[in-house]
Amino acid sequence: MFNKKVPFDYLYKKNKILGLYIFLSLNILFLIGCVNKNTYRPSNDKPFVLTTFTILADLARNVAGDRLLVKSITKPGAEIHSYQFTPSDIVKTKGAKLIIENGLGLEAWFSKFMISTGDIPNVKLTEGMKPLLIEGDAYSGKPNPHAWMSPKRAKNYVDKIVDAFIKIDPDGALEYSSNASTYKAKLELLDKELRDSLSSIPKERRFLVTCEGAFTYLARDYGMKEAYLWPVNAESQVTPRRMVNLIKKIQENEVPTIFCESTVSAEAQMEVAKSSGAVFGGTFYVDSLSNQNGPAPTYIDLLRHNVRLITKGLSISAIKK
Repeated sequence: MFNKKVPFDYLYKKNKILGLYIFLSLNILFLIGCVNKNTYRPSNDKPFVLTTFTILADLARNVAGDRLLVKSITKPGAEIHSYQFTPSDIVKTKGAKLIIENGLGLEAWFSKFMISTGDIPNVKLTEGMKPLLIEGDAYSGKPNPHAWMSPKRAKNYVDKIVDAFIKIDPDGALEYSSNASTYKAKLELLDKELRDSLSSIPKERRFLVTCEGAFTYLARDYGMKEAYLWPVNAESQVTPRRMVNLIKKIQENEVPTIFCESTVSAEAQMEVAKSSGAVFGGTFYVDSLSNQNGPAPTYIDLLRHNVRLITKGLSISAIKK
């Protein structure tokens, strides 16, 4: 039975499939080689550091000045909580002197990511910070990770960045400290600007309703109440109970305008607005900056944009009856 002839068309098809497999395999290997050689190579010879998301990158650039190149692992618009990192993200770390993270459980993917990066040092900007805690829902009692939404807390971030940069580049200590002082002065002016704007809202209307509970720090700083559809975007599952409870709060407090964030769908919040009688007031930037031509290309622009929307939205008449 071993001498039975194999049909020619069978051999042809088999060889054709084998050839195609070899061709595809070689192309994949070639592409991987290209990625390893060309992806994310800094445009100059400066030492470079990475951050987990764009907001931290902006803070770090204001400290780094011209001494370091700062890049974000994630792009503008990325959902940072449950980000799915890729092989090209790992390639980005090659040659990095430092990786900066937020901490407080924000980047759920980060510990697994760091396993693949070798011995690159990293700094957690919320290390040692006393966080505000999430109230209610399944996350009750856990730290709210969005501390950067307070300009006062952002100054603490800047101090941590300075310390981290000095460790990797001691010769730049004076420059980093000087840059940080200049930037923190801008944050102090921003804090006053935001306070003046939000204080113009009638006290009875200082109730901020969002998709994610990301404004706890800002609300605490400026004397506002808050409510939201879910505590963090990692649990952005809308349930009928959550929607009903939020609609009830909006109506009880006569909240005129509600909002949502750029990195999640606003569809559920628009339904809440429709059912409650509130107006949907627009899109906040929280976990990511916008592109350069957008409304929030920097951290300072981000907070100004959000507070403009809040002030405009909550200054209008109460919700429709």
